[in-house]
Amino acid sequence: MSEARKTDLYELTMAMSYVREEMTAPATFSLFVRDLPAERGFLVAAGLEPALDYLAGYRIGPDDVDAFAAALGRPARDLVPLLGTAFDGEVRAVPEGTVVFANEPLIEVTAPLPVAQLVETYVLNLLSHQTAVASKAARCVLAGAGRPVMDFGMRRTHGLQAGYDAARVGALVGFGGTSNVEAATALGLPAIGTMAHSYVEAFHTEEAAFHAFARAHPGGPVTFLVDTYDTDAGVRTAARVIKSRGLGGNSAVRLDSGDLGALAARARRILDAAGLTRVRIVASGGLDEYRVNRLVREGAPIDVYAVGTKVGVSADAPYLDSAYKLVAYDGRPVMKLSSAKITAPGSKQIFRGQGCSDVIALRHEQAPSGHRPLMRPVMHGGRRMSEAPPLREAHERFAADVAQLPPEARRITGPLAPHPVFSDRLKSLTDHVRNRIESEILAPPERV
Repeated sequence: MSEARKTDLYELTMAMSYVREEMTAPATFSLFVRDLPAERGFLVAAGLEPALDYLAGYRIGPDDVDAFAAALGRPARDLVPLLGTAFDGEVRAVPEGTVVFANEPLIEVTAPLPVAQLVETYVLNLLSHQTAVASKAARCVLAGAGRPVMDFGMRRTHGLQAGYDAARVGALVGFGGTSNVEAATALGLPAIGTMAHSYVEAFHTEEAAFHAFARAHPGGPVTFLVDTYDTDAGVRTAARVIKSRGLGGNSAVRLDSGDLGALAARARRILDAAGLTRVRIVASGGLDEYRVNRLVREGAPIDVYAVGTKVGVSADAPYLDSAYKLVAYDGRPVMKLSSAKITAPGSKQIFRGQGCSDVIALRHEQAPSGHRPLMRPVMHGGRRMSEAPPLREAHERFAADVAQLPPEARRITGPLAPHPVFSDRLKSLTDHVRNRIESEILAPPERV
């Protein structure tokens, strides 16, 4: 199916009307998050690179016209003016991995009004979902306090593509590997995995299962799932197999249920008593940043955290209050005045100062002293301005931004997000546009 059809119907109804009215001048739409979810001190911008791939390949073909006509209940000839429409516009954005806050544009799209409208749904979906999951994953990395965090989320994400995207943005913020084979091979990530309880249950004894697994993976690394029956007994069995096969530090045990802190402490004592001080302990099972944070703060001897469902679906904040709003059309700045959903007019720039003290300004303003611009051109004339950078570049950007965050924004519980300020010129333009709307549109008509 053509990607052009992955849109909301109202994008199509508006685009048809724009074409009919010959409203095809350049329009700029700004994509931003109005308010951060509770328990978020920051967001991590993600989804830009796949969005650029989508825009670069956007084109409405004959089959799309037929599908649009069927959806609208209109004859295909009414949709013919859209045939051949391609994205030929400009995109400016903050790069992936950038830490962002409320009301800061993640991306601005400038294109002929019908085209910029038609791509809204797809672009908004990509950036909203991936930014939400990246932000959740980033908090897991912070909670781990230097301990490796791995992605185990594919089996319960909301769709297989969502699982792939979660693996990708997890790597972007510093996850050490993923269980998702497709993502690992496509993105060059470490593929990680152990065994299921069903594997142990298929053998007559736990020890037979562990020996068979070790034989299948000579030289390791091997990780034994030890809580199928009794965790302490499982750790002792794993210790015997590890010693008998000389696996040493190239092995681990995984805890997947129960009081992970207490079980990890007992497992560590059993392993150390057997002389297996280099054998690692991996924890999984319903983990997210809150549980990882508690375990780390309590001193649980866990070496690796495998997070899955709650991170892959961003369970505590599964959506963002994101918007894709028109800010300028045909050289005229525009804004929305709806209660609690007011938008600022004009194309914008974000300037970042020390400690993530951000200023949201108009696009062509000069940077305030000590500040640097975050938004950069990434697409011109419908073409990408460079190839997609490696994920490590986005990760380095994320690490540098997080290091600048105030400590209270990095907190796992009760974080306080920095609040960007508007520049004087943006505030002045906002007042001017508001006054124009109130005088020209909202003022009652004069009586004749």
